[in-house]
Amino acid sequence: MSMIDTVVRVLDTHGKLTTPAGSLAPDADLYAAGMTSHASVNVMLAVEDAFDIEFPDELLTKSTFCSIGAICSAVEGLLEAAA
Repeated sequence: MSMIDTVVRVLDTHGKLTTPAGSLAPDADLYAAGMTSHASVNVMLAVEDAFDIEFPDELLTKSTFCSIGAICSAVEGLLEAAA
């Protein structure tokens, strides 16, 4: 499963979006699509579990979780740093 597919699956399960995450563009605003700040915490925890990573404090911002692309970019950076 690709990174984007994994993030979409996490968003569909935990994001409380009004539309399926797979139908959104990578740069679509997830908050405009219905995600709340509470749901974004659940998304963060599920992404950490899915990729066996931990988001550092400096990435715990609304902008990190504002879109599928932003989440994937943060995950890629953390995976590269761990390699």
